[in-house]
Amino acid sequence: MIANQESFYISHQNYLNGEEISPIRHEYIRGEIWAMAGGTQAHNTIALNLASLLRNQVRGTGCRAFVENMKVFVETADVYYYPDVTVTCDERDRNASDSFIRYPTLVVEVLSEKTEAFDRGDKFADYRQIETLQEYVLINQNRQRVERFRRNAEGRWELYIYEKGEEVYLASVDFSMPVAAFYEDVPV
Repeated sequence: MIANQESFYISHQNYLNGEEISPIRHEYIRGEIWAMAGGTQAHNTIALNLASLLRNQVRGTGCRAFVENMKVFVETADVYYYPDVTVTCDERDRNASDSFIRYPTLVVEVLSEKTEAFDRGDKFADYRQIETLQEYVLINQNRQRVERFRRNAEGRWELYIYEKGEEVYLASVDFSMPVAAFYEDVPV
């Protein structure tokens, strides 16, 4: 969730070094850093619900699930983002000393009023440049609605919308779950 911009150019290495000691997270967008605002209880609970379920799903498969504090580096877009939930199944992301991954299979963002336009627009445009990315999921935190964008065989992104009472299928990790499971302990 982006809150404000610190307006000066910074190198990748200076950004990564700064993130190691900073008490707050920042996203890096083409040489500029943006401080991340704190999330709501609903936002955090939704992300944790999904990450917990995905962690159990991918355990032992060679895939790894991450929640909120793992950056994704999109080299072609020159950005580092902190998705709410990420899954990578690529062996090139297995270096435990890295503070970021490059080859996610699944990226999930929990929408907020302040970040929704960015998550749907420029951020999704940047994520689409990742060749390994198969699905991008947007979760509404104010009502039970999940949007799944899936890259098809022709490389085009198809939208699937799931609402209360429906089952979401994440093909990238071969996992189904009811929409209600995203919102467990969230009053929506």
